[in-house]
Amino acid sequence: MPELPEVETTRRGIAPHLEKRRVTDVIVRQTRLRRPVPEHLPVTLAGQRLTELARRGKYLRLCFPAGELILHLGMSGSLRVLPADTPAGSHDHVDLAFEGGRVLRLHDPRRFGLVDWQPSGTVHPWLAHLGPEPLEPDFHGAWLAGRARGRRLAVKAFLMDSKVVVGVGNIYASEALFRAGIHPARAAGRIARARWERLAEAVRAVLAEAIEEGGTTLRDFTRADGRPGYFAQSLAVYGRAGEPCLRCGTAIRRRVLGGRASYYCPACQR
Repeated sequence: MPELPEVETTRRGIAPHLEKRRVTDVIVRQTRLRRPVPEHLPVTLAGQRLTELARRGKYLRLCFPAGELILHLGMSGSLRVLPADTPAGSHDHVDLAFEGGRVLRLHDPRRFGLVDWQPSGTVHPWLAHLGPEPLEPDFHGAWLAGRARGRRLAVKAFLMDSKVVVGVGNIYASEALFRAGIHPARAAGRIARARWERLAEAVRAVLAEAIEEGGTTLRDFTRADGRPGYFAQSLAVYGRAGEPCLRCGTAIRRRVLGGRASYYCPACQR
């Protein structure tokens, strides 16, 4: 599943081509995604100018005067900016055509993506209860420590809770916990304040580096220009079970926590 760095990479790749341009058409070939695509979009978006292409967690927000188009890429979705006459494939479900002869095309083989509308002055239910952005100033160790007080939940699952902080998915949670030296199964309520500060800094660093590398390509993700992300080459623990730790040489272990595979060094992480 595309995580925050992949979504941010997509946003940065697309925004310069479409911001400040008007929508000329909306073509919906498949309405049955995770939820039905709103039928009113062609009428609502006709002639609307894209004022900003923003991101909230793993959601893209296409901002127009009348409201926002909310997109989520699901498990295998991707967005490309293409010439308007580019033939659509069998998994190309939604096109937003813009003045200048370009379309923003949603490609989603598994159809787990989401396309929905948020009228101006409202907050979509998907966005209403999200935690702070991990790269913004209001995310820090004190915030994490306060939310974790008394919690028995494993710290990795806690870190992946979008109500605590948005966009820290499975890969980046594993990598951040390794950098902070914290075992992924440790109870969130049993972590000292200083260690929360280290973890918050590790989260910021891992995500920032992944964005600079264009994301992590594991299966389906490619950047908006079709090239892969390269952060996979920098992974210290994720997907490396049985391989030596890059710090101490101990074999990396794999453990399932909350239904997700977790990777860690048993010597470096406590």
